Amino acid sequence: MLARVQSACVQGIEAALISVEVDVATGLPAFTTVGLPDAAVRESRERVRAAIRNCGFVFPMERITVNLAPADLRKEGASFDLPIALGILAATGVVKGDRLSRYVMLGELSLDGAIRPVRGVLPMTLACRRDGVGGLLLPGANGLEASVVEGIEVIPVRTLSEAVEFLCGEGRVEPVRTDPASLLALASADDLDFAEVRGQSLAKRALEIAAAGSHNVLMIGPPGAGKTMLARRLPPILPPLSLEEAIGVSSVWSVAGLLPPDRGLMTTRPFRAPHHTSSEAGLIGGGSVPRPGEVSLAHLGILFLDELPEFSQRALEALCQPLEDGSVVLSRAAGSTAFPARFQLVGAANPCRRGCPTLEACVCTPGERQHYLSRLSRPLLDRIDLHLDVPSVRYSELAGGVQGEPSSAIRARVLKARDLQTERFAGTKIRANARMTGREVRRFCPIPADGHALLALAMERLGLSARGHDRILKVARTIADMDGRETITVEHLSEAIQYRSLDRWLQS
Repeated sequence: MLARVQSACVQGIEAALISVEVDVATGLPAFTTVGLPDAAVRESRERVRAAIRNCGFVFPMERITVNLAPADLRKEGASFDLPIALGILAATGVVKGDRLSRYVMLGELSLDGAIRPVRGVLPMTLACRRDGVGGLLLPGANGLEASVVEGIEVIPVRTLSEAVEFLCGEGRVEPVRTDPASLLALASADDLDFAEVRGQSLAKRALEIAAAGSHNVLMIGPPGAGKTMLARRLPPILPPLSLEEAIGVSSVWSVAGLLPPDRGLMTTRPFRAPHHTSSEAGLIGGGSVPRPGEVSLAHLGILFLDELPEFSQRALEALCQPLEDGSVVLSRAAGSTAFPARFQLVGAANPCRRGCPTLEACVCTPGERQHYLSRLSRPLLDRIDLHLDVPSVRYSELAGGVQGEPSSAIRARVLKARDLQTERFAGTKIRANARMTGREVRRFCPIPADGHALLALAMERLGLSARGHDRILKVARTIADMDGRETITVEHLSEAIQYRSLDRWLQS
């Protein structure tokens, strides 16, 4: 007999529905899987055989052929275990009724018939809604994740026997229901506060500008100056995720298998801080079957790269494309895969390789210091809007009892500036000043009459490229938004230019 079961597979960050066709015919016992399966899918026959027997069903000693259609899509992972097992049981008459055609099936089988969670469930659920499938039968541990997509009946099952009983109408399983808006409303606030940072008023001002316009930042200062402390306090002052953004972030984490089972949705902006020994593939993504890297896991959040010059040259240069395009395209012989990577880069670096506390105490030669920071190429620096000098904190600032401004007050100003940008870019895909294209820069960032000479002098003295010129205007636009001004003034331009300290150092 022939049976068909619906399933799904992930292709990059998107998902496609798969038809699992199972044919049980007379002949010598055999189990063949076709349709571009990977090793995990081919090995499913052993898990399926053991699970069916250990759940008390009869495994047919006949010729079994499993076809995963369409055949030109590569199928990988263990999520096809459950649909293959149910297809065999349907072909042998164990599973009856019309429920089999109403649900998409996902799940990995244990040898005892228990159903284990799989990754990529959120993109698969979105594919079900897109293609008009109304139900999803999946592992109980993935139920919360799938239920954040409205309009889909999510049926969580724990064992193969429970799935068979439900499909035959002999057992009842309560669908999982979740209100995603309530999950976002209950997002836990980070306890990291800018009030804990002593001194560094200029750095805190620059990070507020970065948060208000989603600008990339590079902090240069000696060890212990507070660069990491400042970076970790940036996410709490960023705007909260919208539902659309939260689903986008959660989809990436779901594909990577990092979405916690007790959290069906990422409700806060991610903060990723990979070690400087990370490879290019770990940072950008890769593998024979492409997987998202750190830049994609930081989508719509912060990617913090401490000891930035210590990263490999290939990894640093690979950052340029996602910083410009907001996505990563990985090409392999089987095709290309795109992952979103609209992140905000925050880098930190010592002024020299030895990390000396001051220039006077530095034992490095000027050539050694220049060689160390020259590992940051001009194309990469052009894509970083704010270059900050973060000096050592003085003892008087540490010993003083006066706390700085709390993150809640800073965040209120950031949200006010973001509201202006939302109104400005209404009807477009742009959400912040840093994402403006050249056309929007010319439209929304007119240079004041008394600012042309200043900007021309800055470009000459700093050796700025056309991209660096636009970056200054974008930062100036954000500063004007924070001041509540409709037009950019020469004071806004002056402050934006002073955040190009590394350009001045390279020209010296």
